[in-house]
Amino acid sequence: MQLWTPGQPLQNGRFIIQKVLGGGGFGVTYSAIQSPIGKLVVIKTLNQKQQGQADFDKQQVKFVNEGLRLRGCSHPHIVKIYEMIKEAELWGMVMEYIDGQDLWVYVEDRGALPESEALRYIDQVGKALESVHQQELLHRDVKPHNIMLRRGTQEAVLIDFGLAREFAVGITGSMTNAKTAGYAPIEQYQRRGKFDTYTDVYALAATLYTLLTAEVPLPADFRKTGIPLPPPKQHNFRISNRVNDAIVKGMALEPQDRPQTVREFRELLGIATIETQPPFVDKPFPPDPIVQPPFVDKLSSTDPIVDYAKLEGLLRANQWKEADRETYQVMLQAVDRQNEGWMRAQELSNFPCTVLRKIDQLWVEYSDSKFGLSVQQRIWRGIRGYPGKLDRLDSATFYECGKYVGWRRNNEWLRYDNFTFSLEAQEGHLPSFGYGVLLFHEWLPMCSGFFPRIIRCL
Repeated sequence: MQLWTPGQPLQNGRFIIQKVLGGGGFGVTYSAIQSPIGKLVVIKTLNQKQQGQADFDKQQVKFVNEGLRLRGCSHPHIVKIYEMIKEAELWGMVMEYIDGQDLWVYVEDRGALPESEALRYIDQVGKALESVHQQELLHRDVKPHNIMLRRGTQEAVLIDFGLAREFAVGITGSMTNAKTAGYAPIEQYQRRGKFDTYTDVYALAATLYTLLTAEVPLPADFRKTGIPLPPPKQHNFRISNRVNDAIVKGMALEPQDRPQTVREFRELLGIATIETQPPFVDKPFPPDPIVQPPFVDKLSSTDPIVDYAKLEGLLRANQWKEADRETYQVMLQAVDRQNEGWMRAQELSNFPCTVLRKIDQLWVEYSDSKFGLSVQQRIWRGIRGYPGKLDRLDSATFYECGKYVGWRRNNEWLRYDNFTFSLEAQEGHLPSFGYGVLLFHEWLPMCSGFFPRIIRCL
C-alpha cells in the first residue's frame, strides 16, 4: 500500500509532493509542485483503505475512467483535471489547485448569506452539475465543503468528485452508499436504487438551505421516520417565498417529487437562462494549461484602481442618498470619466466587471440584501423572463422595472428628492446610477446600455 510523503518525487521528478491536504472514505489528496515550472497542483489517489480491498484493481479502473471523463467536463465552475499519472501501481489524478476557501468555512465566518449572493453561487454550481450530467456522471457529494470560492472573486468551483459515478437513466444500479448526512438524499442510504440527476438536485437544494440559514438540513433518514424538514424560512425570515418553496421542492424526500434535473431546479429558483451548454468536445490535454476566467472584460486587461473607502463608509453609516451619489462617482472613476461626469456607450458596454461586483457586494452587505445590482438583476429577470441575450434594455421592460424598484409611481418617474433613502424603500431601490446627477434624457439611455452589462458581469 502506498502513502506518499512530503518531498517524494513522482514521475521522475516532474512532481514533488508537498503535504497531505486531506482525505475521505475513498481518496487522499496531496499538494505537489510541478517541475520545472514551479506550479502548485493537487494530486488525488485512492486511499490506503481502498488499496487494501479485494476489488482494488476494479475500483482503480473506475477511478481512472471517471477521471478521464471528468477531464472532459471543461467548465469554469468545475475544478480542472489536468492528467492521470501512474506511480508504481497507484494512479493519481492531477488537478488544479484553487486558492480560496470552501463555502462551509465562508458561511461559518459570515453567517447566513444574502439571498442574491447565495443564488449566484448555486447558479454557478448548478451549471457545473449540468455539464457533469451531460457526461452521464453524478457528483453524489455536493455540499458547501466541496464548493470552493476563488480568492478575490465571486466564483464558485465544484471540487471533490471522489464519489462521482456513472449512471443510466431509469435503471436500478448498485453504488456505494457513502454520503454526507444532511445533503444526501434518501436513495443514497441504499446500495441499490434508481440514481439520476435528481440525486444531485437534492444535494444542491440542501446546499442552498445551508447558505441561506447557516444550518445543516435534517438528514433524509431522520425525515423518513416522519420528522418533517423545517423550511429554510423558519430559520431566516428574509428568504423569499419563491426560493423557500424551491428549496423544499428540491429536497422532497421521494425522488419523483423533486425537480428531475438541475435545470428544472434553477427554473424554480428563477435563475435559469435560455443559454445552453456547448456540446462536449474532447480536446487534447495541454501539458501546462492556462486557466481562463469565464468572462474577460473588454475594456482593460487589468483591473482599474478604484477607491471604495468613502462608499463603504457611507453605506456602513446608512447614509443611503450620499452612498448612491458616491456610487456614481466610483463608476466614473473606474472608467476615468470624472471630469466629464458622464459615460459613453463604449464605457457602459465594457464596464469593468470587477468594479460592478464590488459595488454590488457593498450594497448587498450593508443593506442586508435590500439594495444592490444583483437585487435589481433578479427583478429584471422576473419581469423579462431571461437575461443576458439582450443587446439593449427595451423600454417596456425598463419602465416595468422602474415601477418595481420604486423609481416610477402612477406612471411617472419620480424626482430624485422623492426617492426613499432608507431601508423602508422597495427592494432594489438603490443604487440609481446617477439618477440625481444626470438629466433624465441622459440617464435613461445610460441605464438602457448598462443593465445588460450588469447581467453579464454578475
